Amino acid sequence: QYRLAESGGGLVQPGESLRLSCAASGFTMDYYAIGWFRQAPGKEREGVSCIGASKGDINYADSVKGRFTISRDNTKKMVYLQMNSLKPEDTAVYYCAADLVPCSNWQRYNFGTWGQGTQVTVSS
Repeated sequence: QYRLAESGGGLVQPGESLRLSCAASGFTMDYYAIGWFRQAPGKEREGVSCIGASKGDINYADSVKGRFTISRDNTKKMVYLQMNSLKPEDTAVYYCAADLVPCSNWQRYNFGTWGQGTQVTVSS
């Protein structure tokens, strides 16, 4: 069955960087859109970024534009989220998700396959 596994989270100070990884197994991810989502305690899950199968099909939440960069390596079946200039507001559990859709409407679309999440904590 489909499986995604996030890694790379940790504790960093404001202004520092992390790179999250999402490893896919059990399916060929070439044609899948991969979204990054996050959920902080007491808050609803929110979309962070999405990268589709088509070139240029990339989206970011306004809150992370200019700081986060999403990328993918289909050969390695990996998707990455480079997170720079981290802020305390970025603290959350980060999840990756996959589905055979473009990234249009990605923040409201119910992706079919999810990982278990990785904790990102930004604190001084």
